[in-house]
Amino acid sequence: MNRTVSLISLGCAKNLVNSEQMLYLLSEAGYALTPDPDGADAVVINTCGFIDAAKSEAIDTILEMAELKSQGRLGKIIVTGCLTERYKDSIMQELPEIDAVLGVGSFKDIVEAVDTAFDGQTVSLFGSQNAPVDEIPRVVSTGPAWAYLRIAEGCNNFCAFCAIPYIRGRYRSRTMENILEEAKDLAAHGIKEILVIAQDITRYGTDIYGKRSLAELCRRLAEIEGIEWIRLHYLYPDQFDDELIDEIANNDKIVKYLDIPIQHINNDILKAMNRRGTGDEIRELFKKLRERIDGVVLRTSLIAGLPGEGEAEFEQLCDFLKEAKIERAGVFAFSPEEGTPAAGMEHVDFEEAQRRADLIMDIQAGIMDEFSASLVGKTLAVICLDYDEELKLWVGRSCYDSPDIDGLVFFDGDGGEGQIVNVCITAVSEEGNLIGEEV
Repeated sequence: MNRTVSLISLGCAKNLVNSEQMLYLLSEAGYALTPDPDGADAVVINTCGFIDAAKSEAIDTILEMAELKSQGRLGKIIVTGCLTERYKDSIMQELPEIDAVLGVGSFKDIVEAVDTAFDGQTVSLFGSQNAPVDEIPRVVSTGPAWAYLRIAEGCNNFCAFCAIPYIRGRYRSRTMENILEEAKDLAAHGIKEILVIAQDITRYGTDIYGKRSLAELCRRLAEIEGIEWIRLHYLYPDQFDDELIDEIANNDKIVKYLDIPIQHINNDILKAMNRRGTGDEIRELFKKLRERIDGVVLRTSLIAGLPGEGEAEFEQLCDFLKEAKIERAGVFAFSPEEGTPAAGMEHVDFEEAQRRADLIMDIQAGIMDEFSASLVGKTLAVICLDYDEELKLWVGRSCYDSPDIDGLVFFDGDGGEGQIVNVCITAVSEEGNLIGEEV
Protein backbone atom coordinates (compact mmCIF):
# COMPACT_ATOMS: atom_id res chain seq x y z
CA MET A 1 0.00 0.00 0.00
CA ASN A 2 1.32 3.45 -0.95
CA ARG A 3 2.28 5.78 1.85
CA THR A 4 -0.14 8.67 2.22
CA VAL A 5 0.87 12.33 2.23
CA SER A 6 -1.34 15.31 3.06
CA LEU A 7 -0.46 18.90 2.16
CA ILE A 8 -1.55 22.09 3.93
CA SER A 9 -1.01 25.28 1.93
CA LEU A 10 -0.98 28.58 3.83
CA GLY A 11 -0.59 32.15 2.62
CA CYS A 12 -0.80 33.62 -0.85
CA ALA A 13 -1.68 32.35 -4.31
CA LYS A 14 2.00 32.20 -5.27
CA ASN A 15 2.53 29.79 -2.37
CA LEU A 16 -0.42 27.72 -3.58
CA VAL A 17 1.25 27.27 -6.98
CA ASN A 18 4.33 25.86 -5.21
CA SER A 19 2.04 23.56 -3.24
CA GLU A 20 0.41 22.35 -6.46
CA GLN A 21 3.87 21.63 -7.90
CA MET A 22 4.81 19.62 -4.81
CA LEU A 23 1.56 17.64 -5.09
CA TYR A 24 2.52 16.74 -8.65
CA LEU A 25 6.03 15.62 -7.66
CA LEU A 26 4.75 13.54 -4.74
CA SER A 27 2.09 11.93 -6.89
CA GLU A 28 4.59 11.10 -9.63
CA ALA A 29 6.87 9.53 -6.99
CA GLY A 30 4.08 7.12 -6.04
CA TYR A 31 2.77 8.72 -2.87
CA ALA A 32 -0.99 8.64 -2.33
CA LEU A 33 -2.35 12.14 -1.71
CA THR A 34 -4.96 12.62 1.00
CA PRO A 35 -6.73 15.84 2.05
CA ASP A 36 -6.79 14.88 5.75
CA PRO A 37 -3.54 14.80 7.74
CA ASP A 38 -5.26 12.80 10.51
CA GLY A 39 -4.13 9.24 9.76
CA ALA A 40 -1.61 10.23 7.05
CA ASP A 41 1.93 8.89 6.94
CA ALA A 42 3.23 12.44 6.45
CA VAL A 43 2.05 16.01 6.17
CA VAL A 44 3.72 18.80 4.18
CA ILE A 45 3.00 22.31 5.52
CA ASN A 46 3.76 25.08 3.04
CA THR A 47 4.00 28.15 5.26
CA CYS A 48 3.69 31.90 4.93
CA GLY A 49 6.05 34.09 6.96
CA PHE A 50 5.17 37.53 5.65
CA ILE A 51 3.54 39.22 8.67
CA ASP A 52 3.01 38.31 12.34
CA ALA A 53 -0.51 36.97 11.79
CA ALA A 54 0.72 34.65 9.03
CA LYS A 55 3.64 33.46 11.15
CA SER A 56 1.30 32.73 14.04
CA GLU A 57 -1.03 30.76 11.77
CA ALA A 58 1.91 28.72 10.45
CA ILE A 59 3.26 27.95 13.93
CA ASP A 60 -0.20 27.06 15.23
CA THR A 61 -0.66 24.68 12.29
CA ILE A 62 2.71 23.02 12.96
CA LEU A 63 1.79 22.59 16.64
CA GLU A 64 -1.59 21.09 15.70
CA MET A 65 0.19 18.55 13.49
CA ALA A 66 2.70 17.87 16.28
CA GLU A 67 -0.22 17.01 18.57
CA LEU A 68 -1.56 14.53 16.01
CA LYS A 69 1.93 13.06 15.72
CA SER A 70 2.27 12.66 19.51
CA GLN A 71 -1.04 10.76 19.51
CA GLY A 72 0.19 8.38 16.83
CA ARG A 73 -2.30 9.72 14.29
CA LEU A 74 0.29 11.26 11.96
CA GLY A 75 3.72 10.17 10.80
CA LYS A 76 6.30 12.68 9.58
CA ILE A 77 6.04 16.49 9.52
CA ILE A 78 7.73 18.33 6.64
CA VAL A 79 7.68 22.14 6.67
CA THR A 80 8.54 24.39 3.75
CA GLY A 81 7.85 27.90 2.47
CA CYS A 82 8.51 31.42 3.70
CA LEU A 83 8.56 30.70 7.44
CA THR A 84 11.31 28.11 7.06
CA GLU A 85 13.30 30.35 4.73
CA ARG A 86 13.06 33.23 7.17
CA TYR A 87 14.00 31.20 10.24
CA LYS A 88 16.14 28.47 8.69
CA ASP A 89 18.81 28.70 11.40
CA SER A 90 16.40 28.09 14.27
CA ILE A 91 13.12 26.51 13.20
CA MET A 92 14.08 22.88 13.88
CA GLN A 93 15.54 23.79 17.27
CA GLU A 94 12.40 25.73 18.20
CA LEU A 95 10.04 23.06 16.84
CA PRO A 96 11.80 19.68 17.28
CA GLU A 97 8.66 17.81 16.19
CA ILE A 98 9.54 18.73 12.59
CA ASP A 99 11.26 15.96 10.59
CA ALA A 100 12.29 17.98 7.53
CA VAL A 101 12.52 21.62 6.42
CA LEU A 102 12.90 23.06 2.94
CA GLY A 103 13.46 26.66 1.89
CA VAL A 104 11.71 28.50 -0.92
CA GLY A 105 14.51 27.50 -3.31
CA SER A 106 13.95 23.79 -2.63
CA PHE A 107 10.31 23.01 -3.49
CA LYS A 108 11.61 20.70 -6.23
CA ASP A 109 13.35 18.59 -3.55
CA ILE A 110 10.12 17.64 -1.75
CA VAL A 111 10.29 13.94 -2.72
CA GLU A 112 13.88 13.66 -1.50
CA ALA A 113 12.87 15.33 1.78
CA VAL A 114 9.89 13.03 2.35
CA ASP A 115 11.87 9.90 1.38
CA THR A 116 14.70 10.81 3.74
CA ALA A 117 12.29 11.61 6.58
CA PHE A 118 10.72 8.16 6.17
CA ASP A 119 14.23 6.71 6.47
CA GLY A 120 14.38 8.23 9.94
CA GLN A 121 16.77 11.09 9.17
CA THR A 122 16.17 14.80 9.69
CA VAL A 123 16.37 16.93 6.55
CA SER A 124 17.32 20.57 5.99
CA LEU A 125 17.43 21.71 2.34
CA PHE A 126 17.87 25.34 1.32
CA GLY A 127 18.56 26.04 -2.34
CA SER A 128 19.25 29.55 -3.64
CA GLN A 129 16.19 31.79 -3.53
CA ASN A 130 17.65 33.68 -6.51
CA ALA A 131 17.84 30.68 -8.84
CA PRO A 132 15.74 30.67 -12.03
CA VAL A 133 12.10 29.71 -11.47
CA ASP A 134 11.68 25.92 -11.51
CA GLU A 135 9.47 24.74 -14.36
CA ILE A 136 7.51 21.98 -12.62
CA PRO A 137 4.03 20.70 -13.64
CA ARG A 138 1.26 21.04 -11.05
CA VAL A 139 -1.90 19.46 -9.74
CA VAL A 140 -4.39 22.33 -10.06
CA SER A 141 -6.33 22.54 -6.79
CA THR A 142 -8.53 25.55 -7.53
CA GLY A 143 -11.55 25.71 -9.76
CA PRO A 144 -13.75 24.75 -11.30
CA ALA A 145 -12.57 26.42 -14.49
CA TRP A 146 -10.08 28.85 -12.95
CA ALA A 147 -6.43 28.66 -11.98
CA TYR A 148 -3.48 30.84 -11.06
CA LEU A 149 -0.72 31.45 -13.61
CA ARG A 150 2.51 32.59 -11.95
CA ILE A 151 4.70 34.57 -14.35
CA ALA A 152 7.58 35.59 -12.07
CA GLU A 153 9.11 35.00 -8.66
CA GLY A 154 10.73 37.33 -6.12
CA CYS A 155 10.70 41.12 -5.94
CA ASN A 156 13.08 44.01 -6.59
CA ASN A 157 10.96 46.76 -5.06
CA PHE A 158 12.36 46.57 -1.51
CA CYS A 159 9.52 48.49 0.09
CA ALA A 160 10.72 49.46 3.57
CA PHE A 161 7.94 47.54 5.36
CA CYS A 162 8.19 44.29 3.37
CA ALA A 163 10.34 41.20 3.97
CA ILE A 164 9.48 39.42 0.70
CA PRO A 165 12.66 40.33 -1.27
CA TYR A 166 14.73 38.94 1.62
CA ILE A 167 12.67 35.74 1.72
CA ARG A 168 11.80 35.12 -1.94
CA GLY A 169 14.85 36.65 -3.60
CA ARG A 170 15.32 38.98 -6.53
CA TYR A 171 12.78 39.34 -9.35
CA ARG A 172 12.97 36.51 -11.89
CA SER A 173 10.59 36.32 -14.86
CA ARG A 174 9.62 33.01 -16.43
CA THR A 175 10.12 32.85 -20.18
CA MET A 176 7.06 33.73 -22.24
CA GLU A 177 7.24 30.36 -24.01
CA ASN A 178 7.00 28.44 -20.72
CA ILE A 179 4.12 30.60 -19.49
CA LEU A 180 2.17 30.19 -22.74
CA GLU A 181 2.78 26.44 -22.77
CA GLU A 182 1.37 26.19 -19.24
CA ALA A 183 -1.62 28.37 -20.15
CA LYS A 184 -2.39 26.16 -23.16
CA ASP A 185 -2.27 23.09 -20.93
CA LEU A 186 -4.62 24.74 -18.43
CA ALA A 187 -7.04 25.63 -21.24
CA ALA A 188 -6.90 22.05 -22.53
CA HIS A 189 -8.03 20.90 -19.10
CA GLY A 190 -11.07 23.18 -19.07
CA ILE A 191 -9.64 26.29 -17.39
CA LYS A 192 -11.49 29.38 -18.62
CA GLU A 193 -10.15 32.03 -16.22
CA ILE A 194 -6.47 32.50 -15.53
CA LEU A 195 -5.29 34.79 -12.76
CA VAL A 196 -1.92 36.20 -13.75
CA ILE A 197 0.11 36.52 -10.55
CA ALA A 198 3.52 37.58 -9.26
CA GLN A 199 4.68 39.90 -6.56
CA ASP A 200 4.81 42.56 -9.30
CA ILE A 201 3.45 41.58 -12.72
CA THR A 202 4.01 45.02 -14.27
CA ARG A 203 7.78 44.40 -14.10
CA TYR A 204 7.44 41.17 -16.09
CA GLY A 205 10.18 40.68 -18.69
CA THR A 206 12.46 43.52 -17.60
CA ASP A 207 15.09 41.07 -16.33
CA ILE A 208 15.13 38.65 -19.29
CA TYR A 209 13.90 40.76 -22.23
CA GLY A 210 15.17 44.16 -21.15
CA LYS A 211 11.70 45.72 -21.36
CA ARG A 212 8.25 45.53 -19.78
CA SER A 213 6.53 42.66 -21.55
CA LEU A 214 3.20 42.20 -19.74
CA ALA A 215 1.18 43.76 -22.57
CA GLU A 216 2.71 41.37 -25.12
CA LEU A 217 2.14 38.41 -22.78
CA CYS A 218 -1.53 39.36 -22.40
CA ARG A 219 -1.93 39.61 -26.18
CA ARG A 220 -0.55 36.12 -26.63
CA LEU A 221 -2.54 34.64 -23.75
CA ALA A 222 -5.71 36.02 -25.34
CA GLU A 223 -4.95 34.05 -28.50
CA ILE A 224 -5.26 30.72 -26.63
CA GLU A 225 -8.50 28.97 -27.45
CA GLY A 226 -10.51 28.21 -24.31
CA ILE A 227 -9.17 31.08 -22.19
CA GLU A 228 -12.05 33.51 -21.71
CA TRP A 229 -10.94 35.65 -18.75
CA ILE A 230 -7.50 37.02 -17.90
CA ARG A 231 -7.32 38.65 -14.47
CA LEU A 232 -4.29 40.74 -13.47
CA HIS A 233 -3.03 40.76 -9.89
CA TYR A 234 -0.46 43.08 -8.32
CA LEU A 235 0.13 45.82 -10.86
CA TYR A 236 2.50 48.35 -9.33
CA PRO A 237 1.48 51.98 -9.93
CA ASP A 238 4.90 53.21 -11.02
CA GLN A 239 5.28 50.57 -13.76
CA PHE A 240 2.20 51.38 -15.89
CA ASP A 241 2.76 52.59 -19.44
CA ASP A 242 0.44 53.51 -22.31
CA GLU A 243 1.01 50.19 -24.09
CA LEU A 244 -0.27 48.26 -21.06
CA ILE A 245 -3.25 50.58 -20.52
CA ASP A 246 -4.23 50.26 -24.19
CA GLU A 247 -3.91 46.46 -24.05
CA ILE A 248 -6.13 46.24 -20.97
CA ALA A 249 -8.68 48.59 -22.56
CA ASN A 250 -8.81 46.82 -25.93
CA ASN A 251 -8.27 43.16 -25.03
CA ASP A 252 -11.76 41.73 -24.52
CA LYS A 253 -10.43 38.77 -22.53
CA ILE A 254 -8.79 40.92 -19.83
CA VAL A 255 -11.42 41.48 -17.14
CA LYS A 256 -11.61 45.15 -16.23
CA TYR A 257 -10.55 44.53 -12.62
CA LEU A 258 -7.11 45.84 -11.75
CA ASP A 259 -5.34 45.06 -8.48
CA ILE A 260 -2.96 48.00 -7.81
CA PRO A 261 -1.47 48.12 -4.28
CA ILE A 262 -0.76 51.73 -3.29
CA GLN A 263 -0.35 51.28 0.53
CA HIS A 264 -0.74 55.03 1.23
CA ILE A 265 -1.26 58.40 -0.46
CA ASN A 266 0.93 60.74 1.63
CA ASN A 267 4.13 61.75 -0.19
CA ASP A 268 6.42 61.65 2.86
CA ILE A 269 5.18 58.21 3.91
CA LEU A 270 5.49 56.84 0.37
CA LYS A 271 9.07 58.13 0.17
CA ALA A 272 10.01 56.76 3.59
CA MET A 273 8.56 53.39 2.60
CA ASN A 274 10.67 53.37 -0.59
CA ARG A 275 7.59 53.44 -2.81
CA ARG A 276 8.26 54.95 -6.20
CA GLY A 277 5.98 57.82 -7.20
CA THR A 278 3.92 60.40 -5.35
CA GLY A 279 0.35 60.69 -4.19
CA ASP A 280 -0.43 63.01 -7.11
CA GLU A 281 0.97 60.44 -9.55
CA ILE A 282 -1.29 57.77 -8.03
CA ARG A 283 -4.29 60.10 -8.40
CA GLU A 284 -3.34 60.82 -12.00
CA LEU A 285 -2.93 57.12 -12.79
CA PHE A 286 -6.34 56.22 -11.36
CA LYS A 287 -7.92 59.11 -13.30
CA LYS A 288 -6.26 57.93 -16.52
CA LEU A 289 -7.35 54.31 -15.98
CA ARG A 290 -10.98 55.34 -15.41
CA GLU A 291 -10.94 57.56 -18.50
CA ARG A 292 -9.35 55.03 -20.85
CA ILE A 293 -10.69 51.66 -19.65
CA ASP A 294 -14.44 51.40 -19.94
CA GLY A 295 -16.09 50.10 -16.76
CA VAL A 296 -12.84 49.50 -14.89
CA VAL A 297 -13.01 48.37 -11.27
CA LEU A 298 -10.00 49.12 -9.08
CA ARG A 299 -8.69 47.13 -6.16
CA THR A 300 -5.89 48.26 -3.84
CA SER A 301 -4.05 47.37 -0.64
CA LEU A 302 -3.59 49.89 2.16
CA ILE A 303 -1.57 49.89 5.37
CA ALA A 304 -2.75 51.94 8.36
CA GLY A 305 -0.25 53.09 10.97
CA LEU A 306 2.83 53.15 8.75
CA PRO A 307 5.88 55.01 10.15
CA GLY A 308 5.30 58.74 9.75
CA GLU A 309 1.51 58.45 9.84
CA GLY A 310 0.08 60.93 12.33
CA GLU A 311 -3.52 62.11 12.49
CA ALA A 312 -3.02 64.55 9.59
CA GLU A 313 -1.54 61.88 7.30
CA PHE A 314 -4.27 59.45 8.26
CA GLU A 315 -6.96 62.03 7.50
CA GLN A 316 -5.33 62.64 4.12
CA LEU A 317 -5.63 58.92 3.34
CA CYS A 318 -9.29 58.89 4.42
CA ASP A 319 -10.06 61.94 2.29
CA PHE A 320 -8.39 60.34 -0.72
CA LEU A 321 -10.48 57.17 -0.36
CA LYS A 322 -13.71 59.18 -0.18
CA GLU A 323 -12.65 61.04 -3.32
CA ALA A 324 -11.22 58.08 -5.33
CA LYS A 325 -14.06 55.64 -4.55
CA ILE A 326 -11.89 52.56 -5.07
CA GLU A 327 -14.36 49.68 -5.45
CA ARG A 328 -12.27 46.97 -3.75
CA ALA A 329 -9.68 47.27 -0.98
CA GLY A 330 -7.72 45.19 1.49
CA VAL A 331 -6.70 47.10 4.61
CA PHE A 332 -3.98 46.00 7.03
CA ALA A 333 -2.58 47.36 10.28
CA PHE A 334 1.16 48.02 10.09
CA SER A 335 3.17 45.07 11.37
CA PRO A 336 6.88 45.87 11.94
CA GLU A 337 8.73 42.99 10.30
CA GLU A 338 12.14 42.15 11.72
CA GLY A 339 14.96 42.78 9.30
CA THR A 340 13.10 45.47 7.36
CA PRO A 341 14.00 49.19 7.48
CA ALA A 342 10.49 50.17 8.64
CA ALA A 343 10.78 48.01 11.76
CA GLY A 344 13.30 50.47 13.16
CA MET A 345 11.22 53.56 12.39
CA GLU A 346 8.93 55.28 14.86
CA HIS A 347 5.29 54.27 14.49
CA VAL A 348 2.04 54.04 16.43
CA ASP A 349 1.34 50.87 18.42
CA PHE A 350 -0.55 47.99 16.82
CA GLU A 351 -3.82 48.78 18.63
CA GLU A 352 -3.87 52.29 17.18
CA ALA A 353 -2.88 51.00 13.74
CA GLN A 354 -5.73 48.48 13.92
CA ARG A 355 -8.17 51.20 15.01
CA ARG A 356 -7.21 53.23 11.95
CA ALA A 357 -7.49 50.17 9.70
CA ASP A 358 -11.01 49.59 11.03
CA LEU A 359 -11.94 53.21 10.31
CA ILE A 360 -10.67 52.87 6.75
CA MET A 361 -12.70 49.70 6.32
CA ASP A 362 -15.79 51.58 7.49
CA ILE A 363 -15.22 54.14 4.73
CA GLN A 364 -14.55 51.39 2.20
CA ALA A 365 -17.62 49.41 3.23
CA GLY A 366 -19.81 52.36 2.25
CA ILE A 367 -18.02 52.75 -1.09
CA MET A 368 -18.31 49.01 -1.83
CA ASP A 369 -22.00 48.98 -0.87
CA GLU A 370 -22.60 51.94 -3.18
CA PHE A 371 -20.84 50.15 -6.02
CA SER A 372 -22.79 46.92 -5.46
CA ALA A 373 -26.06 48.88 -5.46
CA SER A 374 -25.06 50.46 -8.79
CA LEU A 375 -24.89 46.98 -10.35
CA VAL A 376 -28.58 46.24 -9.73
CA GLY A 377 -30.31 46.10 -13.10
CA LYS A 378 -27.06 45.46 -14.98
CA THR A 379 -26.03 42.21 -16.66
CA LEU A 380 -22.65 40.81 -15.64
CA ALA A 381 -20.55 37.90 -16.86
CA VAL A 382 -20.36 35.33 -14.04
CA ILE A 383 -18.26 32.17 -13.72
CA CYS A 384 -20.30 29.35 -12.14
CA LEU A 385 -18.58 27.71 -9.18
CA ASP A 386 -21.13 25.42 -7.55
CA TYR A 387 -24.84 24.72 -7.02
CA ASP A 388 -26.24 25.40 -3.54
CA GLU A 389 -28.76 22.62 -2.90
CA GLU A 390 -30.18 24.36 0.15
CA LEU A 391 -30.80 27.69 -1.58
CA LYS A 392 -31.57 26.06 -4.94
CA LEU A 393 -29.32 28.68 -6.57
CA TRP A 394 -26.08 28.68 -8.52
CA VAL A 395 -23.07 30.30 -6.84
CA GLY A 396 -20.55 32.18 -8.94
CA ARG A 397 -18.14 35.08 -9.18
CA SER A 398 -18.64 38.12 -11.36
CA CYS A 399 -16.00 39.62 -13.61
CA TYR A 400 -15.59 42.26 -10.87
CA ASP A 401 -14.70 39.74 -8.15
CA SER A 402 -11.50 37.79 -7.52
CA PRO A 403 -11.56 34.44 -5.68
CA ASP A 404 -11.41 34.34 -1.88
CA ILE A 405 -11.10 38.12 -1.46
CA ASP A 406 -14.26 39.54 -3.05
CA GLY A 407 -17.96 38.67 -3.07
CA LEU A 408 -20.13 36.05 -4.76
CA VAL A 409 -23.16 36.02 -7.03
CA PHE A 410 -26.18 33.81 -6.21
CA PHE A 411 -28.45 33.30 -9.19
CA ASP A 412 -31.28 31.27 -10.65
CA GLY A 413 -30.82 29.67 -14.06
CA ASP A 414 -29.24 26.78 -15.95
CA GLY A 415 -25.72 27.66 -14.78
CA GLY A 416 -23.33 24.77 -15.27
CA GLU A 417 -20.22 24.22 -13.17
CA GLY A 418 -17.29 26.01 -14.76
CA GLN A 419 -19.42 27.84 -17.33
CA ILE A 420 -19.34 31.61 -17.82
CA VAL A 421 -22.90 32.93 -18.12
CA ASN A 422 -24.66 36.31 -18.18
CA VAL A 423 -26.57 37.21 -15.03
CA CYS A 424 -28.91 40.16 -14.55
CA ILE A 425 -28.36 41.51 -11.02
CA THR A 426 -31.63 42.02 -9.17
CA ALA A 427 -30.55 42.68 -5.56
CA VAL A 428 -27.71 42.85 -3.03
CA SER A 429 -27.77 40.61 0.05
CA GLU A 430 -27.12 41.85 3.61
CA GLU A 431 -23.66 40.25 3.36
CA GLY A 432 -22.91 42.29 0.25
CA ASN A 433 -23.20 39.41 -2.24
CA LEU A 434 -25.08 39.92 -5.51
CA ILE A 435 -28.34 38.15 -6.35
CA GLY A 436 -29.60 37.72 -9.88
CA GLU A 437 -31.11 35.69 -12.70
CA GLU A 438 -29.35 34.14 -15.67
CA VAL A 439 -30.31 35.74 -18.98
